[in-house]
Amino acid sequence: MSLPTAPQWFGVVLDCPDASELGHFYQRLTGWRLFKDTSQWATLAPDETSGYNLAFQQEPNYVRPTWPSRPGEPIMMLHLDLQVGDLDAAVQHAVGLGAELAEHQPQEDVRVMLDPAGHPFCLYVDGDDDSSAGT
Repeated sequence: MSLPTAPQWFGVVLDCPDASELGHFYQRLTGWRLFKDTSQWATLAPDETSGYNLAFQQEPNYVRPTWPSRPGEPIMMLHLDLQVGDLDAAVQHAVGLGAELAEHQPQEDVRVMLDPAGHPFCLYVDGDDDSSAGT
């Protein structure tokens, strides 16, 4: 079943304290192109015809999520999974750009990272099994 109005693109928007700062982090991490870049809103995508994008919206009341979750503290609402060719090299690259390696690592073949605003994202190498990556 499809949506009544077929989408021409699909986007995910992450709230953050500074959209431009987080947009530039993910631009350097993914190699995608920034299409809009302000402190209130930033959007990036592989190219203008990809049909999907990742955007960032400034939220003045943004509170950094905790990972793993703890009662009474802000929890992550979603996370990004990014397939990489070399897990150790990808972790080093992400850390060099400002990400942190999360203390809690639930899987051996996945690395949970925290972006500069604290959003968890996972780096993983595609394996032969059907298990999903992630937190």
